[in-house]
Amino acid sequence: MTDVIDAKRADLAGPGIGSYDELDRVLPDDYQSHLSPRETQQAIFAVKRYIEDGLCEQLNLEMVQVPLIVGAESGVNDMLDRDGSRTPVQFQITNDNGVHPVDAQVVQAATKWKRLALRQFGMAPGEGLCTDMRAVRKDYFLDHDHSAYVDQWDWEGAITADQRNLDYLKNTVRRIWSVLRGAETHVQRLFPQLEDDRHPNLPEEITFIHAEDLLARYPDLPRKQRETRILQEIPAIFIIGIGWTLDDGYPHEMRAADYDDWVTPTASPNGRPTHGLNGDILVWNPVTRRRHELSSMGIRVDASTLRRQLELTGQLDWLQLPYHQGIVDGTLPLSIGGGIGQSRTQMLLLRKAHLGEVSVTVWPDVLKEMCARHNIHVIE
Repeated sequence: MTDVIDAKRADLAGPGIGSYDELDRVLPDDYQSHLSPRETQQAIFAVKRYIEDGLCEQLNLEMVQVPLIVGAESGVNDMLDRDGSRTPVQFQITNDNGVHPVDAQVVQAATKWKRLALRQFGMAPGEGLCTDMRAVRKDYFLDHDHSAYVDQWDWEGAITADQRNLDYLKNTVRRIWSVLRGAETHVQRLFPQLEDDRHPNLPEEITFIHAEDLLARYPDLPRKQRETRILQEIPAIFIIGIGWTLDDGYPHEMRAADYDDWVTPTASPNGRPTHGLNGDILVWNPVTRRRHELSSMGIRVDASTLRRQLELTGQLDWLQLPYHQGIVDGTLPLSIGGGIGQSRTQMLLLRKAHLGEVSVTVWPDVLKEMCARHNIHVIE
């Protein structure tokens, strides 16, 4: 039992593998890219255009500019996890010979900024924005599908109070899923060699499951192993309610307290009491033969759920920050939003074994040498 508890506690540290010896065992030994480096670049931008247009059409969004850096005191940066273990890159812009300096941070995600942007651009319920977001997450372990460089389609839509429910969340997920499936069909039409019986296409429907129900199904498994097990049975799922502490004493995964709502009481189809209006899209990756996360998203906190979540995480002092005050006083709109990993999606749809085949970033020599042994050639 102690080993199970230790495994679950360790699993909360976040996604990823953890050592390069383990990664060497994980990388496929029979890999051969379907696309040349030049074809890969062509396919990347074909998918990018399709998904951006599709998201804007399905969710009534429009493309807007997004910051790479934000003020350190604004409270706008995404802290990713509630335990403070993943901190942003921070620096001072000396400006005017130090007379008017600015303390700045590189964004880890644009989650909070987007909600401010809805107000800035005057977007009403039913309208929203989509961004071509770039970020740096320096505290990740760099493996086959985690990078310090992050690119996402970060989107946000204004909603009304009566849309803060599971049905609205699920309908939004289905719309996003239709865009991802459409992108797969589109890129295979352009590059028929991507159609391969060894690599099944995405299923027509995505399956919803609550974190509470997933734990009940596999009570002795840590979170990533629960995800792996169910994806081997159901290749595309949306796990609802990530952040709420489950019956085993652990959340499915740590989530920050000030963006997605993970406390609102709900119920699963079998009547089990559940919590949360957020979740993750995960699929089975037939190339890596592993779980593959594509998106985290959710209905955002309102004034009451923000306070409740900050109470649970011991962060009530955050209510003094401008962003949080805007939620409490109602000057920020109610919203739903999320981030879809661009390189993660490209990696999946282009049948790649490593993020470095579809994005240019920094990798340690040990990883690049390992990839070369597995016939995986990262872009430099």
